Amino acid sequence: MNNLLVTNNVSKSFGSFKALNNINIEVPKGSVFGLLGPNGAGKTTLIRIINQITMPDSGSVFLDGKPLHPNDIKNIGYLPEERGLYKSMKVGEQAMYLAQLKGLSKTEAKKRLIYWFDRLGIDGWWNKKIQELSKGMAQKIQFVVTVLHQPKLLIFDEPFSGFDPINANLIKDEILRLKEEGATIIFSTHRMESVEEMCDHIALIDKSNKILDGKLIDIKRAYKSNTYKVGIAPNNPDTIQEILKEKFDSVPIYFRSINDEKQYKIKLPKASSKNDLVNYLTSLGQLSHFEEVIPSVSDIFIETIQNN
Repeated sequence: MNNLLVTNNVSKSFGSFKALNNINIEVPKGSVFGLLGPNGAGKTTLIRIINQITMPDSGSVFLDGKPLHPNDIKNIGYLPEERGLYKSMKVGEQAMYLAQLKGLSKTEAKKRLIYWFDRLGIDGWWNKKIQELSKGMAQKIQFVVTVLHQPKLLIFDEPFSGFDPINANLIKDEILRLKEEGATIIFSTHRMESVEEMCDHIALIDKSNKILDGKLIDIKRAYKSNTYKVGIAPNNPDTIQEILKEKFDSVPIYFRSINDEKQYKIKLPKASSKNDLVNYLTSLGQLSHFEEVIPSVSDIFIETIQNN
């Protein structure tokens, strides 16, 4: 696999507290990589090491096949959870300043800023001060200065914090567009629905250790439990529950449906197939709903953390 970022056995302690313990991750080029974990797990420490804000006690980080170097700051765009704009500066003045810190000429910086301000509908903000903007408006500015220099690696830490649903969706679409244009993205969030929508790969860190990683689709397959949600209009409504309970691991459930039906969650033994279940259920009545229960990222997150 062609990886843009690799960490090998990265460890970091603060006094007696072990923040990271031999963390190994591989971030494929052109992917959205979800870096997940509960509060205090070590995610931010790892992000700070990648950005060379702090250094690991041991282990190594490679960017595009080479050891991470101080000059690689120009190859990384970082949007931290805690924003860092100067409140008394004007938007355009500050954006120009930050763009030039990333190595852009004044002419190129202004050209790209005009493009992005127009794209995000913020072209009228150039002469406003940051303190005049709402939190969401300020985050749009910080998003722009994060991506402006077109880095190889983008790191977004809770990028949707403070956004209303419309602007959160706008930024999500821009992140996915950047991926399609070749950017590699590390995405750290507690919004599991965003992980479902955006991530190709994930790594889960808990208590300073990596406890899960891989392609998201492969992880979801591994966590499947041969369980199905079914809706059935039974021939014998009074006995259906006992019949199913006797034959399967079955419990009544409720889900939204326009049909007047009995609803169950049924877990099959490993030797049985969904075709066997469909055939059996149709012998008991009219089957109106049949859906395999695919574990969500939230389900996987909770189960893995609780079992760790």
